[in-house]
Amino acid sequence: MEFITTPGMPSFMPTSSSQNIITSTTHVNQISSASSQNVIHHHHHSAPPPPQTQSSRYENQKRRDWNTFCQFLRNHRPPLAPPLISSTHVLEFLRYLDQFGKTKVHNQNCPFFGIPNPPGPCPCPLRQAWGSLDALIGRLRAAYEENGGLPESNPFGTRGVRLFLRDVRDFQSKSRGISYEKKRKRSSGHNNNIKQVVKLVAMDSSSGTSTTTLSSEN
Repeated sequence: MEFITTPGMPSFMPTSSSQNIITSTTHVNQISSASSQNVIHHHHHSAPPPPQTQSSRYENQKRRDWNTFCQFLRNHRPPLAPPLISSTHVLEFLRYLDQFGKTKVHNQNCPFFGIPNPPGPCPCPLRQAWGSLDALIGRLRAAYEENGGLPESNPFGTRGVRLFLRDVRDFQSKSRGISYEKKRKRSSGHNNNIKQVVKLVAMDSSSGTSTTTLSSEN
């Protein structure tokens, strides 16, 4: 390496070849630094998202419902164990829950029977809403099998429980003047009228082209 000395200057100044080496080294350092920043930036964005909560809101509610039902069985006279219960005990539990209900269910002799928004108070009892009971049975039916119960002997899925829920739904619908009926599906004729029919025609071997026919039935 050649150095040029200048009088009065204690240090050395690099020649052009030395400057090229320094410039190349600086450029390499800049590239290396940029690459490191890109790696850090990529690592920051590719980090896995924080783990979600293990128990969803549904799972928490299902566990609470099952614990409440098991407490009801322990307080039963005589006490019962989940493997020994039947649909009769399930219906007892549903009637027991009515004392904690918050839905006004009018009796047939009440002047507000069938009125959705009564203009005043009445002495009719508060009950569990049909929708709440229906969702509760669904969660308990799943919890029963998750806790070792057999699907074929699940007391929450028996015909007696389904009939009970249907009777509650029908009476509360009349009593409260509301409808629980699901929205009816559109008629098949209406669906056919608005449905677009797309027919793909196979490629003509002689012409080597394909045609597509799009028709709309209104």
